[in-house]
Amino acid sequence: MTDRPRLTLYRVADPVDLILVLFHEFGDTAYLGEPVSQTEHALQAAWAAEQAGAEPALIAAALLHDIGHLLHVLPEDCAEAGLDDTHEARGAQFLAPCFGPEVVEPIRLHVPAKRYLCSAEPGYLDQLSEASQRSLRLQGGPFTRTEAEAFLRHPHAQSAVALRRWDEEAKIAGLPTPPLDHFRPYLEAVLVRG
Repeated sequence: MTDRPRLTLYRVADPVDLILVLFHEFGDTAYLGEPVSQTEHALQAAWAAEQAGAEPALIAAALLHDIGHLLHVLPEDCAEAGLDDTHEARGAQFLAPCFGPEVVEPIRLHVPAKRYLCSAEPGYLDQLSEASQRSLRLQGGPFTRTEAEAFLRHPHAQSAVALRRWDEEAKIAGLPTPPLDHFRPYLEAVLVRG
């Protein structure tokens, strides 16, 4: 699997500009079998976090949680072909030079959070969309009890669970949200400047 060429936060004068360009250039792609685009999904998740009164770092994480999908060149239906794009790790690695763990770790952990919730909450698995259930199988399925306990010991586990819940509800076709620029102040507020 390859990344899109020359995309690195190290080489950009303003990392927030690069993030917004990624959404503008690649965000109209389908969101893995869901009725929304990548950008619509990101905006809905961030809007849900903002409406819940989340801290700026978690609102930024909600907006950026699937940025890893915008960084690779796999087809939109890669999960249907049995490929896990490991977008959570790819996105966290991409963002780590410019954002702290309060943003990066919930992003890295939002897939483990899904696996945790599927094992810890009766009925959670059944409420997942078909596309989310398909990706869950590729991501390792629900956690075992030991895996769930280990996940909960992570200092950002609860933030990842909150992010996961916003992720699951952010799949509504046509839902009005603020535009990308509305969330720019959150990104700028938590940007780590060298």
